[in-house]
Amino acid sequence: MVSTGLHQNPAANAFEGLRVVDLTAMIAGPMATMILADLGADVIKVERPGAGDDARMFPPFWSPDGAPGQRVGTVFIALNRNKRSIQLDLTDPDAREALLRLIDTADVFIESFRPGKVDRLGLSWEELRHRNPRLVYCSLSAFGRGPLGRSIPGYDPVIQAFTGIMDANGFPDGPAARVSASVVDISAGMWAGIAIMSALAQRDRTGHGSRVESTLVDAGFTLMNHQITSMFATGKPPKRTGTETPLAAPYESFRTADGTIMVAAGNNAIFARMCAALDLAGLVNDSRFDTVAHRLAHRRELHELLEARLAKLTEHDAERLLADAGVPVSAVNRLDRGLTMPLALERDLLVEPTGAPKGSEPLPLLRLPFLSADTELHWPPALGEHTAEVLAELDLPDEVRASLLRCESTTAGR
Repeated sequence: MVSTGLHQNPAANAFEGLRVVDLTAMIAGPMATMILADLGADVIKVERPGAGDDARMFPPFWSPDGAPGQRVGTVFIALNRNKRSIQLDLTDPDAREALLRLIDTADVFIESFRPGKVDRLGLSWEELRHRNPRLVYCSLSAFGRGPLGRSIPGYDPVIQAFTGIMDANGFPDGPAARVSASVVDISAGMWAGIAIMSALAQRDRTGHGSRVESTLVDAGFTLMNHQITSMFATGKPPKRTGTETPLAAPYESFRTADGTIMVAAGNNAIFARMCAALDLAGLVNDSRFDTVAHRLAHRRELHELLEARLAKLTEHDAERLLADAGVPVSAVNRLDRGLTMPLALERDLLVEPTGAPKGSEPLPLLRLPFLSADTELHWPPALGEHTAEVLAELDLPDEVRASLLRCESTTAGR
């Protein structure tokens, strides 16, 4: 894919030489370590022998041409590029010792076990900081390490339900709805990445590592940031409003002759431009609609007037008419259509990865928003692809290394 040069950023190699030991799975933790990997860090993903990260086996699947037995979940592909994978059975003392030797060489250790499990494995912050005082140690969990949260499992939709996201999502006359994007997992991973970067900056000043934490529940409530403030101000929790927002009007979707558009007329100037474009200039001075507060109070009437006009236009014509007038607007696109829109193509969002299995046409990968399309993204590793390579980098007795590689070979076909 040819880059337009947009988003070029020297941060692409900001963490070159940094080593990250990654004991996370699924979405949130891998999102955090993918950010570090895309920024140049050597991320070593430690996986269970024979199975690996659960996301490897979550449908839908992709497989190399002619090799359906090598299928891998697309969630795993999306979140694990630029990493190395090793298999270690952490119930084996030799494997735990190898992991400890690896952590001794690391700058960052990140785990997403249920709180308490890393302690039982001998991987607690207290133990690892004595071995490696410069280590940045990140824990990522659903509800945190407190006496209540530590025992409760949780995934993205559970946190959406717990934090009020689901209750506020949907249409007023319909049931609560999950946001289809993994907003909690992705944001928790981003917060973990930010916390790790902050701890690394502090280490540069002090010479000492520290422990940081990211939780799905904190990330979920943070997504409801201004709704929480509004609730305390008004005494009312947010309601389901469909495509509308309680902050402004018209700020919602409208039906056209053949589709739907989303309009965000967030202030008086934009509203005036919208009305002029639709030959409805008289609405601007109508006492029902002359301020944001008045438009909110008479939202239903305003919606009907605007939609009666927009229903006479095709989706394309309505979108073009309003966009030309400087009104924030978009057709309600399906994802496949959105990614092929000229504006999306201009952003160079998709990158062709290197290192995909031979004989296959790799899936394009989505770049990080602040990196350019010429940033190299290496295809996610096969399970245990780098076990021998990484073990060779560690100060291990030959017989221990050989034993670990024999254990890996017995699980390769599982």
